[in-house]
Amino acid sequence: MSLLTGSELLIEQAQTLVLSLNDRSVKVATAESCTGGLLSALITEIPGSSEVFERGFVTYSNEAKADMLGVPMELIENHGAVSAEVARAMALGALENSDAQITLSITGIAGPGGGTDIKPVGLVHFAACGINRSDPNPLCVAVEKHFGDIGRAQVRWQAVATAITLLEELAKKLDPT
Repeated sequence: MSLLTGSELLIEQAQTLVLSLNDRSVKVATAESCTGGLLSALITEIPGSSEVFERGFVTYSNEAKADMLGVPMELIENHGAVSAEVARAMALGALENSDAQITLSITGIAGPGGGTDIKPVGLVHFAACGINRSDPNPLCVAVEKHFGDIGRAQVRWQAVATAITLLEELAKKLDPT
């Protein structure tokens, strides 16, 4: 039985992504916090994903974000682990610590607890960064989603669906090396 049984639409999206990345000879790396590796699991569920999936970082703790991705602790302390700034630093850190041409980071509050008035349950920040052959500076896009207090599992799966879409969109904008 598949880890993702019942997630046919997500599997179809991941198949499309893997084919698209393979056609462009682009490798991807992920940096996940609140999804705990679900995005990596979804991508690697697809036959042929070994051609495009370079690695996944599961950086659930702040220390892991700093140790594995080089996210400065002062950035986490100043903005919080769930922030656009940390999401961008995670994606750039994955780019710097892998052989991937495109990366995606996810950091959020899946619940049921942990939310505040400013950062409620269901808040998730994403960043996707990629390398263009024509520009040495990575192209990065950031997205903030408010899924609401829809349950821990649903927040995590909605985040994965959003991540797949962001990867597809960024891959289309890149002219990789």
